[in-house]
Amino acid sequence: MNFRAILASLGIALAFCVQAPAQNLPADHPANALVKQYLDNVAKQDWKTVSAMLQPTFLERRRLSLINNVKNSETMSVEAAKLAMLGVKDVKELEKMTPQEAFIADREAVHKRMKVSPEDLKKKQETLKINVLGLVPEDGGKIVHALVRTSQDTTKVKIDELLLVSLVQDKEDTKKWFIVPDMQQPIATEIGTAKPAPAP
Repeated sequence: MNFRAILASLGIALAFCVQAPAQNLPADHPANALVKQYLDNVAKQDWKTVSAMLQPTFLERRRLSLINNVKNSETMSVEAAKLAMLGVKDVKELEKMTPQEAFIADREAVHKRMKVSPEDLKKKQETLKINVLGLVPEDGGKIVHALVRTSQDTTKVKIDELLLVSLVQDKEDTKKWFIVPDMQQPIATEIGTAKPAPAP
């Protein structure tokens, strides 16, 4: 996962907050440290550690999305190629994966296709700088959105990015927080139900 998950509609989201601005949370809020650990492990491509930081329901959504993506392949050869990249022999084996295993397999497959040189990867890890600019609470503080500026170098260029990282508080253990990477994506829910539907 590269640091490219910038919220395109950030300006719109902030505009809606003008009437009742939320107070920025203090720097010692647990979300601050977790965001830094998360981005640091993404840079290291330590997907096992990253998966432990992610919301379990997000991981399950990703697992189901991955399975559907493979099943909906244009041809059998394309499906076989996808399965090979994921390190499994067939769809049944993929379906037996835990959400964490599916996430790790997917991330490893994606980054293999990116073909980043070991020199560039090492340089990016060594030069990574993470600056949490602010933590904005939502839903009584049960959700936190972190605005983050990152900087890292490759052997040829310097990369600066502005990211929005969302976190949710664990319902069972209020001291625990999870990263939710897809929270910025639109979710359509049928009126009168709790079942999400694809956004139009």
